[in-house]
This record gives sequence, structure tokens and C-alpha cells, in this order.
Amino acid sequence: MGVRKPIGALLAGAAMMLTAAGALAEYPDKTITMVVPYAPGGGGDTFTRAIAEEAKEIFGVNILVENRTGAGATIGVGSVARSAPDGYTIGFVSTSPVVLAPNFSNVPYDPSKDLTYLAQFIVSPHPFMVRADSQWQTFDEVLAWAKANPGKLRWSTAGPRGAPHIATEAAFRKEGVEAVFVPMKGSSEVLAGLLGDTLDAGVISDYAVPMQAGQIRVLAEIGPRPIPGLDVPTYKDKGYPMTPTIFFGLAGPAGLPDAVIAKWNDAMAKIVETERFKETAKRLGGQISFLPHAEFQPTVLDDIASTRKALVDLGMLDKK
Repeated sequence: MGVRKPIGALLAGAAMMLTAAGALAEYPDKTITMVVPYAPGGGGDTFTRAIAEEAKEIFGVNILVENRTGAGATIGVGSVARSAPDGYTIGFVSTSPVVLAPNFSNVPYDPSKDLTYLAQFIVSPHPFMVRADSQWQTFDEVLAWAKANPGKLRWSTAGPRGAPHIATEAAFRKEGVEAVFVPMKGSSEVLAGLLGDTLDAGVISDYAVPMQAGQIRVLAEIGPRPIPGLDVPTYKDKGYPMTPTIFFGLAGPAGLPDAVIAKWNDAMAKIVETERFKETAKRLGGQISFLPHAEFQPTVLDDIASTRKALVDLGMLDKK
């Protein structure tokens, strides 16, 4: 014979279930914290604050932006990964702390398991470029010359062991090219090297102004998507092993409810179309590229896996 529960207990249980369901349906109903793992005033901070202002109007709740800096942005990202999966702590994420840093240092999260990648909103093209008066008109011409002249092609990126460096080394490896990587600090130094003839090629994000000034020629794009307005191949077109997306996006901890993911996807689809956001992107030189969770999550996971494989294959990382 079954045990009979008092009617009061049954009613209380039903009320709790209804309350929980109602709370989820009402998300958000309190302040949301948006974590920026970089210092105030930078690109990540500026984009996050622009998003927060628009999201306040969409959600009707206060949004608090907190800068939790340090350890190459991994402290802030780690705090998001460890937060409760209720949608009230969301963070700015980018390629460096998610795709690159975990390969070179101990970080307080597993980027493949501990984060829900909600939406991408900006990508930063990183084209392979040469000086405007260079002998090379196409990327294939560079490759052909480099194969015929091993160890002669001098090239650089804004920093060693970044995605542009690793992806291009992997591309050269596949093509059988032996080139000389010249370590430099920052895009301005690379551009100066190109214009001063101490470099033959470079891969940096700051290409628009020197290209418009007739100083450089863009020959390829390291990422999977073409650069709008430029008819040059991507590393994906060439079939190279690593075609990284240099992205800005939002993430939460693993296990976020589908309803929370849907709310943020709907909000971000609207936010990237606002004049305030478009003006911010134009001012900071970002290319608006919205990807919802269903596309952003697998894109990031693929970048994580391909980057690690490329690092191992290139001997830049011990296989673990």
C-alpha cells in the first residue's frame, strides 16, 4: 500500500515547481553582472559597455559592468566560468584567453567544457599583406618565391605565439615554405618594418588605413570568412589546417538554461543592428559579425581544437 502524503505537502511542492518555472520564464528579474577581463577604456570594455546600455533597455533591468583584470584576461574569464549557471553573470570573451592562453599557462577553467558561448558580435580580420610596391601581386606568388628562396622571406605579426603567427606557420608548413619569423611588438612595429623594408610580409589587423593610403597590398585573410570588399583568398579557401576567427563575444558558465541562451541571442541580434553599436564598431575598427549560440559554440570549440593541434604539429607545444 502506497504512502499517502498530506494534501498540504503536495500543494507546497506544486507551488515550488510553479515558482521555479515562473522565475525562469521571468528572466531577467534582477541585476545582471557583465564581466570584462580587460582594463577600462580598451576595446573589450568599450564594446561591453555599449552592449550593456542597449541590453538595459531590452531586458528592463540594471546591468553592472565589472572589470576583473589580470593574468592575460584569464582571471575574469575564470570568474565567469565559476559563476552560477543562472544567467546573472555574463562575460566578454575573445580569442586570446579562450583559444590561446590555455595552451601556454595554467588557467582556472577548461574553455571546451566550462563555458557557454552565447553570441559572437565582432570579428577582426587579420590579413597577410606586403608593401604596395612589392613584386608580389598574389599570395600564390609569395609562396612560389618563398619555395624558390628558402629562408629568405621575412615576416611578422603583432606578437609571437598569437593566432596569426600560429596559423601562418601552419600554412607555410603545409606549403613546404621555409620563412623567417621576425618577432615584433605590436601592429605599428610590423607596419614600420614593412614600409622600412626590414620585413617582406606581415599579418596584422590594422590594414585599412595603410591600404587606403596606398602603402600596403592585402593578399590573403587568415580567418575562414572573406574580408568585405576584398577579393583575396582565405586560409580556409587554401585548405590550411588552422583558420582562426579573431572574435569578440559573450559567454556564460556551462549549463546555462536554454531560456537564458535564447534571451541573449534575441537581444544580441537586435543590439548589433543599433546605431550606438554600429558607431562603436566603426570607431574601434571592428567588423560586425553576429553568430548565435548554435553557431558560435561549435566555431569556438573547433578553433580550440585546431589551434592545439597546430601548436603540437609545429613543435610549439608538448603534446599532453
